[in-house]
Amino acid sequence: MRALVQRVAWAKVEVDGELVGAIDRGLLVYLGAGKGDGDGERAYVLSKVLGLRIFENDAGKMDQSIVDIGGSLLVVSQFTLYGDVRKGRRPSFDGAMPPEEAERAYEAFVHEARAQNIMVATGRFRADMKVSSLNDGPVTIWIDSAKD
Repeated sequence: MRALVQRVAWAKVEVDGELVGAIDRGLLVYLGAGKGDGDGERAYVLSKVLGLRIFENDAGKMDQSIVDIGGSLLVVSQFTLYGDVRKGRRPSFDGAMPPEEAERAYEAFVHEARAQNIMVATGRFRADMKVSSLNDGPVTIWIDSAKD
């Protein structure tokens, strides 16, 4: 499982002009599931997202997590995180989990984050989404559960 995480002042996602998810201070999480990902990979990525110490304390040092600051998550499904451009210029998405399985993995990630008392907003799986955000820092972190 992969996540591209951005620290944001705010973020929102719209589908067909309808606001479907929005947060104030927190993390915008683009989440992709790969073939073979299971509960362990999902738990690893969720733990990293919730534990990232990328928010500043009163002294200006980044040492607080989303949990510490009481922030929110906006989780957006993003199979294109598995785009492979090593051959040619057109991405191959062969490494991405099939959509039906990926939707279950995405929903499980959201459910498990909410179970940690985190406010979680979402996009809409398999929709053409328009995502807007104000990246704070900017701070952008890549998380990949793959061990190699």
